Amino acid sequence: MFVFKFGGASVKSAEAVRNIVEILGKYPDDEILVVVSAMGKTTNALERVIDHFSSGDRQGWTKEFDALKASHFRILEGLFDEKEHPAFREIGELFGELYELLSEEPTLNYNYDYDRIICYGELISSRIIGHYLNHTGLKTRWMDIRRSLKSDNNWREARVDLELSTRLVREHFRFEEGIRILITQGFIASTINNQSTSLGREGSDYTAALLAHMLNAESVTIWKDVPGVLNADPKYFDDTVLIERLSYLDAIELAYFGTGVIHPKTIKPLQNKNINLHVKSFINHEAPGTLIGNVVYDKLTPSFIFKMDQVLIRTSPRDFSFISEDNLEEIFRILHTHGMRINLMQNSAVSFLMIVNNDKRKVRLVVDALEENYRVAYQTGLELVTIRYFDQSTIDRVMINKELILEQRGVQNIQLLVRDLG
Repeated sequence: MFVFKFGGASVKSAEAVRNIVEILGKYPDDEILVVVSAMGKTTNALERVIDHFSSGDRQGWTKEFDALKASHFRILEGLFDEKEHPAFREIGELFGELYELLSEEPTLNYNYDYDRIICYGELISSRIIGHYLNHTGLKTRWMDIRRSLKSDNNWREARVDLELSTRLVREHFRFEEGIRILITQGFIASTINNQSTSLGREGSDYTAALLAHMLNAESVTIWKDVPGVLNADPKYFDDTVLIERLSYLDAIELAYFGTGVIHPKTIKPLQNKNINLHVKSFINHEAPGTLIGNVVYDKLTPSFIFKMDQVLIRTSPRDFSFISEDNLEEIFRILHTHGMRINLMQNSAVSFLMIVNNDKRKVRLVVDALEENYRVAYQTGLELVTIRYFDQSTIDRVMINKELILEQRGVQNIQLLVRDLG
């Protein structure tokens, strides 16, 4: 059995959905579990809906909602000639459920509301794709992952209950006679009380890895709009290099530092059972892509990871005393409370520096909480560059027209916080 994961870019249009049929058609005798993300930029659009909803801006969320519904029905019209096809009714019902939810008053818990709403992206996309696969003759069974993947209620970053989820997944995810394709959603789960949760942005890769681990899959393939894992983002580098083979260790390091190809949590469930991960192009199906597994090599091509729109937060005691373990415990508690992840940190005798993504809502909450007991200063508009397997020439390459703010250097990795001088 194989697990295939299709991300937002690979399901963004009617043409892209038809491409999935072509890919699956190359595996006529295999059992395949398909994990899909929301279509295109649906998650971003739903986040805008949530922001308008939580602030009481009905006109704002209605406009975004209408545009999102229209875009999905355009995809349906591109896939099905008959408006009487059941897919139109089911997708209409899902949008109706979402509309009713948005018509309620928001709760006082933004993250709880976020998870109740955000799950509709994956539910709608998987329903559309499931209907189309059946329409083309690929007999498919649609599965609601929330019945099987159970988590705690740490909204937006839910932790999966592995023991319970494994039992439920093995009970529910069964291939029956005549059905060799199961389709489900990435990124979402639910509590034991059936309240929807999410596993963190871009968490569909993690879902695919968990399911592969629980079902003892032969391999996982992530179908992307790139040839595989590249040594840099093509948006920033013209002459990128395909990395054909990656060890689990290098893959998890690159994912942790922010390469957008693999979710950071993806590798552990696969490595624990020695399951290979393939990252392949959904445009050029026959290209080999990247193999991630128990492979050995001397050294990789240097890899560059860029995190844009970073914030440097500097925290210091008001009385010029040392930063102690007690201070650090309090700072980390504040970060955990507001779901803020640190991308890089340093401390001196009297200050603690951290670099975070510029999530304006979270940054404001964290800064306000820190300012109750500390002097806090912050700087925005920065870039964090990580180079794995660096040398001086690679450093020089990324420092063109940049001002260095902070550097952290290890044996294999270097991280440079910089400001663009252009």
